[in-house]
Amino acid sequence: MSTSAAEETLARDRPLLERSGTAERVAEILRQRITEGVFPPGSRLSEPSISAALGVSRNTLRESFQLLAHERLAVHELNRGVFVRELTAQDISDLYVMRRVTECGALRRASELSTVDLSAVAAAVRDGRAAADEGDWQAVGTASIAFHQAVGDLAGSERVSTTMRQVLAETRLFFVLAENTRAFFEPFLERHERILRDLERERFGPAETALEKYLREAEKQLLAAYERRDS
Repeated sequence: MSTSAAEETLARDRPLLERSGTAERVAEILRQRITEGVFPPGSRLSEPSISAALGVSRNTLRESFQLLAHERLAVHELNRGVFVRELTAQDISDLYVMRRVTECGALRRASELSTVDLSAVAAAVRDGRAAADEGDWQAVGTASIAFHQAVGDLAGSERVSTTMRQVLAETRLFFVLAENTRAFFEPFLERHERILRDLERERFGPAETALEKYLREAEKQLLAAYERRDS
């Protein structure tokens, strides 16, 4: 996306700040736009243009950049500025180690709870299928992220949920560069539906096994796409 188009998008986000243009709220907006690909990996986050588009002070913006850097979504390069982080192959592998530990652990924790609310998981599955029916594969990717966040949320822990949000935001950095195609995303839908069916039947063990396998195969798929991009 061009610089001017990104600025126009941020200008439309301005009302979201209301009267409290806090660094946290600015970071939330930028985080969303980064994971949507408005600011793709490697792109410079221009302090003057973003400050003007959102109507916030540079000090507030700098604080938001620090938050994004802490979340590993942005990097500061001396004498050059702040850039959206570019993931390496090692980053992808490490992210998937964290995802397997966190998501599979969330399912084990959910199996210990007296009640489990699967509504968010089911909604993500429905949204993914509806997007696929319309041929909107980028939206299918968004629904996939929502599915995995909902799985993490089943642990009933705010810390687990926060960890998942950060890890999935990093994962989405690579999705921006991956192929938004039926071949890439459709297998995700089928796996989501299978895992949901197991969870609805309180078959947490099989759901965890399916999720573990799914995440390992997704890691291989993303690494292969990464290699193709760099070749």
